Amino acid sequence: MALSHNLRGALFMAISMAGFTMNDALAKAVTDSLTMAQIMFIRGGFATILVGVIAWHRGALRMPAGVFDRMVALRVSGEVFATLCFLTALAHLPLANVSAILQALPLGVTMGAALFFSEPVGWRRWLAIGAGLSGVLIIVRPGLEGFSTYSLYALGCVFFCVIRDLATKRVSKAIPSLFITTATAAAVTATGGVLIVPYGGWQPVGGNEVLLLLLAAVLVVIGYQFIIMAMRVGDISYVAPFRYTALLWAILLGYLVFGNVPDMAMTIGALVVIASGLYTLYREQIVGRTRPVTSSTAPGMAPDGL
Repeated sequence: MALSHNLRGALFMAISMAGFTMNDALAKAVTDSLTMAQIMFIRGGFATILVGVIAWHRGALRMPAGVFDRMVALRVSGEVFATLCFLTALAHLPLANVSAILQALPLGVTMGAALFFSEPVGWRRWLAIGAGLSGVLIIVRPGLEGFSTYSLYALGCVFFCVIRDLATKRVSKAIPSLFITTATAAAVTATGGVLIVPYGGWQPVGGNEVLLLLLAAVLVVIGYQFIIMAMRVGDISYVAPFRYTALLWAILLGYLVFGNVPDMAMTIGALVVIASGLYTLYREQIVGRTRPVTSSTAPGMAPDGL
């Protein structure tokens, strides 16, 4: 029975990652006709409404005590800046490359928790973090002909996501996750609205763009719901590694939709990052911990690519 629950959890996690990655692909598809600010504003507006309705239905929109806590503000700010960096990178890099760099997030959270929260991290996991970072360097290729400055935005996204996730670990449990998610989506939307003029003003928006961004917002909500279901149904140690299926979805969608074929450096680097992340998760199970790799897939986290 336990195995059946774990398999269901793994399936739900894979579906969740598919939802998030399809959302990213749809956002990338409209980057040629809309500015980054418009994408944030329109998609964020749809996501705010959809997530807000779910939060209202579950009674999560009542103003909880401590909602103005600095950790909530830091968490929301991290998501806003991560979204800015992510969309900038996504507009100029293949979907698979951006996704591969983002797979270093659990390693970044592990390192951040050790440095700022004094969580114990043994030498094996430090070696895994170092190997994972070397994998990121293989993907980015600094100083080589294949290097793109937009890779730095993808790295910036990882940095701000680490801040987001570490702040989330310090947010009071009395504040509902859906409340934080709704507030985060609203903040992303508002930021997009503020940036419309600096980013060139309002460009004409066709029905196709609106439809694609609405579908992207729906996919975010689907991804969010399935990641919650995955964590509730299966064991965290079994379900968490299936987060890496996001890269498989990114490679597939990148090829089918945009005609991108990963090169050897991206493939090798991605394999190194994923292997490092899986080994870190394994070591956490050996020493009887389920943080912080699994914390990046916990229900308390906001949807990826919001």
